[in-house]
Amino acid sequence: MTTSLISPKYQIVIPKEIRKAMNLKPGQRLQLTQVEGKIEIRPILTPVQLIGFLKGKTPLKLEREPDRKF
Repeated sequence: MTTSLISPKYQIVIPKEIRKAMNLKPGQRLQLTQVEGKIEIRPILTPVQLIGFLKGKTPLKLEREPDRKF
């Protein structure tokens, strides 16, 4: 388990091994949420980073309602 310290200005440093594993870059925005007494930190991805994000995933099957006759 890796730990970090909150500075007097309420800043934290994300440990190097986590930055590398998550491919985080300086200036990148992060989303912080509170979930059941825990803090979740998620990177906010740019549209360029989302290209190919769903590649290889099973496409959704959309079913249309049968045409209605009035």
